[in-house]
Parts: sequence; structure tokens; C-alpha cells
Amino acid sequence: MELRYCVFAHIAKPAHEVFEAVADPEKLSCYFTTGGAQGRLEEGATVMWDFQDFPGAFPVDVIEVVADERIVLEWKANEPDADYNVTVTMTFKPVDGDAGRTLVEIAEEGWRETESGLKGSYGNCMGWSQMLAALKAWVEYGINLREGMYR
Repeated sequence: MELRYCVFAHIAKPAHEVFEAVADPEKLSCYFTTGGAQGRLEEGATVMWDFQDFPGAFPVDVIEVVADERIVLEWKANEPDADYNVTVTMTFKPVDGDAGRTLVEIAEEGWRETESGLKGSYGNCMGWSQMLAALKAWVEYGINLREGMYR
């Protein structure tokens, strides 16, 4: 069994605007990386993300970027003493030709088939689901859903 999942949400904004809300560290810090993001998501870059619920910035390697369409990241697996990375793929697609709506999908894979790998994947699946809800609230309404959520 391969430990992999995909979460998605429809955002009522054009793909470019939604993509920039993820790729731009200032925008990402407004609703997701509650401790801040440093570095734009550009192919070949290593950026730093920090979360109030997981204090201490950690590196995120940017593997591939296709503007307004796709971002591929690698980061350390979320499990104790992990010595391997998992891959996150984000896609941004206009909904049925409607340039004003975007389907955002986030898939994560590469988890080890162990109890701690399964637990780590579940934790990250929850986090990415929350990220999509926070992205939608921020981009569509300017609301930060994560503010105070983990303190």
C-alpha cells in the first residue's frame, strides 16, 4: 500500500491570484505559515516555513514551478527521527473554463509504510486540508482562519 493522499478545494478567484497567494511568502504568511515564510517558491530554491503550532522554521525544497499551474515541494517527513523527504504537489486549474474559479489540489506522497509514517501522513493531510480552507477564506474574504487557532 502506498501512503499518498490528495485534498482539494474550489477557490472563487483566478488561478494567477490563487497561485500567488501560495508562492509569495508575504501572502502565505498572512493565512498559513503563522510563524512566517521566507523566500518565494521558485524552482531550485530552499525556503523556510515557520508555524506557531510547530515552532522552529524548517526548510522546504522547491523542485518544480510552472507559474499559475503547478508547484512541487519536498520536505522532511513529519514523523519522529525521520531521515527522508516526502513530495507535495500543488496544482491550480481553472474550473470548467471559468477563469474566475480555480480548483486547487494538494497531493503528498513518499511516506514510509510504517505506523509512524501513517500517523505523520494523517497529520499532514489534516494540515493541508486546513491550508486550503485558510487559503479560500484569505483569498476570497481577507479572513485569517488560523489566527489564534493553535495558541
